[in-house]
Formats: sequence, structure tokens, C-alpha cells
Amino acid sequence: MLRVNGLTKRYLLNGRPRTLFSDLSFELPRDGRLALLGRNGQGKSTLIKLLGGVIGPTAGDIRWGMTCSWPLGFGGAFQGGMTGLDNIRFLARIYQRDEGPLIRRVDDFAELGEALTMPVKYYSAGMRARLAFGLSIAIEFDCYLIDEVISVGDALFHEKSERELFEHRRDRAFVIASHDLGFLKRHCNGGIVIDRGKAKLFNNIDLAIDIYASIWDHSHSTETLSSQDANLYYSDEPLDADNVKSF
Repeated sequence: MLRVNGLTKRYLLNGRPRTLFSDLSFELPRDGRLALLGRNGQGKSTLIKLLGGVIGPTAGDIRWGMTCSWPLGFGGAFQGGMTGLDNIRFLARIYQRDEGPLIRRVDDFAELGEALTMPVKYYSAGMRARLAFGLSIAIEFDCYLIDEVISVGDALFHEKSERELFEHRRDRAFVIASHDLGFLKRHCNGGIVIDRGKAKLFNNIDLAIDIYASIWDHSHSTETLSSQDANLYYSDEPLDADNVKSF
């Protein structure tokens, strides 16, 4: 199980502190599927990176009781000056896997061919996505962290990735940041909505999507939410005890 307690992330923007979210707590079981919803710049990718250990929190703690993938879609997972093959060999040593079978599994899935002998810094976004997914399929994890990368690549690769992750690994946990509401509705059963420095957890994905859609509509009609609107979405009182603050 993943346990997050009191998670807070702040940083300086033009010399002024900005809070992405504060005091966020939740638990994710081994078979849980959690969506992260929010407009661009609200903190979805940051939360993925926090969970993956890429960056550290301002406050709070993250405790993993299961293995997690690196954040799929985060380019820092690879060393750009090394070839695809060398990156695979490096990860094989880190995860104590036999590199021969690992290379074959990645190559079969990613279908990069001779590109595996090229430095990763010359890869397109789609090629990086193929390599990242190939490695994540080859090295099994209990929980997968996904940041929009599922949508990268052609339709056949997209379909293959969905099948490998959500059908063949239906018993695993997922944390998915995406703007594709249909995709999240198909694959998640709960969601965290992040907006204007606040985050709220819902154990019902339909309710989470409805709240996010309302925020999106307001942001387009008024550009920023009034404090009254914010209280509507983020009141300390739960909208429904069965749907809010638990997952």
C-alpha cells in the first residue's frame, strides 16, 4: 500500500512563494487506480514526481509498501548520452535483472530496432515513450506512475500500451495524470482534483471528473475562480461522506 501523509509542495516563483498543494493525505491499495486532475500548471506532474522520488516534498511524507515505477513520461529517467541499450543495461544492474532477457523484452515491446544503439538524447518524444514503456513492461512493478505518456505514439502503440498495462496488469495499482477524461473514467476508480493550491481526494471517479469539469468551465468563463467558487469546490465540509476524503 502507498501511504501519503500531510504532503505539501511549495516553491519560489519570481521570488514569491507558491503553494501547489498542502496537507494532502491518502492511501492507495495495491489494486487502486487513482486519477490526478487539474489544469496545466496546477501540480499534477509535480505530484507524480514526488511519488516517484524524483523531487522531495516541502513537508509531509510518502511511504511505499509496494514497488513503484519511475514516472513514465519523465525524461530524467534516462541518461541522454548513453544509448538505449546502455540505459537498459544500467537499469538491469540497478534492479538486479539479467540484461539479456531484459533487452529482448524491451526490444520486442518498444520495436526501436537499430535506434537502441543511438544515444537517447537523439530520441524523439515518441521513441523515449516506447523505451520507457518497454522497460516498465519488462521490469514488473506493483504500482505504475503515468504522466500523459500513454497518449504518445501512433494508434497501434497506444492500443498495445493500454492492453499491456490495464488488461495484463489489472491487479496492479496506478496513479495517472491526464487531461483525457474518457481515458481516466475507463481506467480509474478515484481521483484527486488539484486547483489553485488546494487538492481534494474523491473515491468516486465520476464525481472527481464532474468537479474538475466545473472548475474548467469556470476558468474559461471567468479566468480565475472567485473565493466563493473555491469554497464551493474545496469546503472543509465533505460533499458526501461516501465520496470524499477516502479512497
